[in-house]
Amino acid sequence: MSTALSVNSIANRQVYSWKEWAALLLSLGKIRISLLVTLSTATGYLLAAEKVAIQMLLPAAAVFLLACGSCALNQFQERKIDALMERTKNRPLPSGRLNPSSGLFISLGLISIGSFILFHRANLLTGMLGLFAVFWYNGIYTPLKRKTAFAAIPGALIGAIPPALGWVSGGGSLLDPRIWAIVFFFFMWQITHFWLLLLDFGEEYEKAGLPSLTRIFSPTQLRRILFAWVFATAVACLILPLFGLVTSYAVRVGCLIAGFWLVLRTARSLIAQNSSLSFLPPFHTINVYMISVILLFSLDHLFR
Repeated sequence: MSTALSVNSIANRQVYSWKEWAALLLSLGKIRISLLVTLSTATGYLLAAEKVAIQMLLPAAAVFLLACGSCALNQFQERKIDALMERTKNRPLPSGRLNPSSGLFISLGLISIGSFILFHRANLLTGMLGLFAVFWYNGIYTPLKRKTAFAAIPGALIGAIPPALGWVSGGGSLLDPRIWAIVFFFFMWQITHFWLLLLDFGEEYEKAGLPSLTRIFSPTQLRRILFAWVFATAVACLILPLFGLVTSYAVRVGCLIAGFWLVLRTARSLIAQNSSLSFLPPFHTINVYMISVILLFSLDHLFR
């Protein structure tokens, strides 16, 4: 209640402090998602270049701007739907703290700056991959969510593009089988990430008129399906050494431990008897797992 009142009081004001503007921009750009996208880009660069280089900062910064801009554009596209759901109604646009035209202007500005950096300071292929990611997220996945509950499957390509972008900017080739193994792993994780988040708010999606898996499958079926995807994500990570990636013994062991931790922890909440229907605990678990794997990948060259 107090949060809603504070949001309304801010929305009724004409002038914001710099701290309030910063909070608005961070919320509009979905900062946590954008940072994770940036980390996956840096991981692709490190795996291709096999070293830490200051040159990786430029594509990483450009991808961060693109991700923030794309997330902001997504909020502009879904502002009316967001206003109908408890989870999203306090976002900048549906809450009225920021008007739609300003949100659109900010999103296009961030996308333009990020694209300019990639095209003029990286290379043509990197820039094309960046724009393709924006197109797929805002032009394909976002409208597809209104038509099918399975939109997360084609939408998961969004999570697979940033590491490929980092790989190319690090000197790698898209014809290299290793990048496709990396892309597959991030693709599997992205599907699980999407579904674990969306399923916890299935009723809200239904009230907002959006298709939801909660209408198609029973709670027990959903738990089993999600556990299968979680298990497959862990396996997709463990096959990377077969492609010549993650060559350090210490990092391989670390990935194995992380995979066992992920499977055991999610099994407890997804398929254990008398478990609650909430999907948020496994959602947080798989995100911690992904960050751990990214850090392990980044350290691989140090242990060789």
